[in-house]
Amino acid sequence: MLKARVIPTLLWRDFGLVKGVGFNSWRRIGSVLPAIKVYNARDVDELVLVDITATLQHNPPDHESVADFADACSVPLTVGGGVVDLEQITALLHAGADKVLLNSALYANPALVDQAARRFGAQCVVASIDVRRHLDGRLECASHAGTRLTGREPQAFARELADRGAGEILLTSIDRDGTLQGYDLALIEHVVSAITVPVIASGGAGSYRHIVEAVVQAGASAAAAASMFHFTEQTPAGARMALREAGVAVRRTLAPS
Repeated sequence: MLKARVIPTLLWRDFGLVKGVGFNSWRRIGSVLPAIKVYNARDVDELVLVDITATLQHNPPDHESVADFADACSVPLTVGGGVVDLEQITALLHAGADKVLLNSALYANPALVDQAARRFGAQCVVASIDVRRHLDGRLECASHAGTRLTGREPQAFARELADRGAGEILLTSIDRDGTLQGYDLALIEHVVSAITVPVIASGGAGSYRHIVEAVVQAGASAAAAASMFHFTEQTPAGARMALREAGVAVRRTLAPS
């Protein structure tokens, strides 16, 4: 049985970490390397690091900085932001990333998933889908850090990317992002029901209960969170304990939180 994972998300902008609400109103919260060292000490399952301005500014991934971050990281590291071709994926993996996160480029070139999965294996490819929920309840994928609506429906898009070879789907509710009010469970269930690859729930976690709901109720294989770990006293180890108490298989903590 696969163990459920708790994954802190680090949003990297220019020279530091930030966190906002609804993909907006960014607040600076520190530097990347110290945060990685803190999470190493907390024995997290994995880390996700995303350069949130690379795509908007048409910048390639900063693989030199990623190499420095990867050297300091003792847990699996997923890196994304600005990735548009196989050469950049290769450079990030050579820099020390364990997985590469693909998002905006997939709307114009979904075959990038096929290419990456064939060359490096599905386990290295994480397809990221950011979703807005309209007032009428309709779900629509958005690209370019949530600024462009794509006309794609998340369940169908997730199924296509999984069929193309994505090893995981990182599914983020833009509307819930940074609110600490809980994941969009209906969105998670909607996507989980259509695919067999793991879904990482993202956007809205504010308590251990929310993480348990995402896994037990909505069927996510992992729960990603940022504000919950940056702005409250709750920890990844505490979240794993809550999952264990709910009967979910998790990796045991090896170090104090």
